[in-house]
Amino acid sequence: MNFKGFEASVDLRETPNPKQIAEKPLKVKDKLTKRVDINILRARAKAIQDRENSKNRFIIIFFIIAFGAIGIFFTI
Repeated sequence: MNFKGFEASVDLRETPNPKQIAEKPLKVKDKLTKRVDINILRARAKAIQDRENSKNRFIIIFFIIAFGAIGIFFTI
């Protein structure tokens, strides 16, 4: 059997120095900020709002037709 990952020996005779760890981070990332155009954000918001408005219109029209049909049914 091969036990990978267990070959490393840990030496705890010395206290680790946090300054050495703090000087060199593990992951180096360049902080690049992307600029977003306000018109693109407005277009996205308008598309979402239009989708919600169309759903609301469909629901309102459905209930108006349903109430009208129920009203006609009970009057007959």
